[in-house]
Amino acid sequence: MVSNVGTWMYSAAASWLMTSLNPDPLVVSLVQAATSLPMFLFALPAGALADIIEKRRFILLLEVIVAAVAALFAALLSVGMVGPAALLVFMFLVATCSALEAPAWQSIVPQLVPSEDLPNAIAANSVGVNISRAIGPALAGILIAYVSITAPFWIDAFSNVGVIAVFLWWHPHRKRPSALPAERFMNAIRAGFRYATYNRPLRATLARAAGFFLFASAYWALLPLVARDQLAGGPELYGLLLGTIGAAAVGCAFILPRLKWKLGADRLVVLGEIGTAIALVLLGVAREPALAVLACVVAGMSWIAAIANLNTSVQLSLPDWVRGRGLAMYVTVFFGSMTVGSTIWGEIASIAGLSPAHFIAAAGALAAIPLTRRWKLQTGAAIDLTPSMHWPEPVLAAEVQIDAGPVLVLVDYRVDPANREPFLKALTALARERRRDGAYDWGVFEDTAETGRFLETFLVESWLEHLRQHERVTKADQVIEKKVHRLLRNPPVVTHLISAEAQQPS
Repeated sequence: MVSNVGTWMYSAAASWLMTSLNPDPLVVSLVQAATSLPMFLFALPAGALADIIEKRRFILLLEVIVAAVAALFAALLSVGMVGPAALLVFMFLVATCSALEAPAWQSIVPQLVPSEDLPNAIAANSVGVNISRAIGPALAGILIAYVSITAPFWIDAFSNVGVIAVFLWWHPHRKRPSALPAERFMNAIRAGFRYATYNRPLRATLARAAGFFLFASAYWALLPLVARDQLAGGPELYGLLLGTIGAAAVGCAFILPRLKWKLGADRLVVLGEIGTAIALVLLGVAREPALAVLACVVAGMSWIAAIANLNTSVQLSLPDWVRGRGLAMYVTVFFGSMTVGSTIWGEIASIAGLSPAHFIAAAGALAAIPLTRRWKLQTGAAIDLTPSMHWPEPVLAAEVQIDAGPVLVLVDYRVDPANREPFLKALTALARERRRDGAYDWGVFEDTAETGRFLETFLVESWLEHLRQHERVTKADQVIEKKVHRLLRNPPVVTHLISAEAQQPS
């Protein structure tokens, strides 16, 4: 939280600094874009790294780099060597380190608490972020007004010391190591995309996130201009408005569990979207600080209502083996939407003015509700994504090279004719698990010579990837398999075939 205070001081001071260097709305909005764009560009590779390397050392290295870059920027600013381009470059560099770190940082949360406490831990983390958001900008505004514009940047440079110390001290419990070699970088990225494609709760969360962040980005990008031009205020007012958003989010976080129990996660996100639209309208009409503060209160409450439930949904949608990559996709959608939105609202403000930009964003936030509401969030009820390890080891007549492939897996089923339709429906749900965990093709075939005989087939790139499937199957997948097996006359028979052509000498 202390480190985040420095981060929010840096962000608020950078936006205010840009209004002095170049007050054009589009250029000012590019500060937010420079912060968000690296998350969009680098989060997916970072997610793959988070799943295949040791997270603690990775985070520690990046924290040291961030501290060094922030100190260099503060030094350059102190001697008057920073212009608009340099500011954007350094914002981009710091944000790049944050983008590389974000999936690893978020994926360690399940290592810190039992699974039943994960939703509350995620909410507590959101509270910490928003406490920082309340303190950091307000403190930055005071320092800019009464000390200098460089003060927030120097403080940020040293705010990471605590995080560095904690990660030097913390040594997580090591999980049982896999007997399989670590995934290769590009293979890990492909596996992450494949998993997301066939994971409905994750895709639903990503769709809801895009619909929210694209329009919520408007007030983050345009708030310095509202404070400076529309309200004729100084850095103290800008810090107050940002701090109000954070303080309102913290206050709302304490009643979120009760609201979630009464309304559910999906309705709470809709409430956050409606509140965001109201906040945007209020900011568009505000000509006095009091109304802008009220708008920021509504914005902060709406922000935490949406983001806490979106964060929880994405965490509960992911097993450990792909957690970093899944979180990276969420971060990509989050910051990609913020980047695109910030640029759009800055351009609209340049052409039509600040108030119309806020009103258009408010209309878009309301329009997004019916467009995304069919995507339901994951609440974790009755979903156990821990590895089941219930698949038996394949029977081998001889040793198989791990890079041999592709591998064709055949599952032979015998079904009573009366159970044909329920069986095929249950098998469709099982198909998503096969594809999600490694299969690149899947099919089911019915025997024309024998009634009730079905053959499920799926193809995997290599023998190693099929062995990974054995480790990726979850207890929730096991429940789906049991539904299929209850419709059978006999236990299924599994056969593994490896491409003979691929094994021939060239």
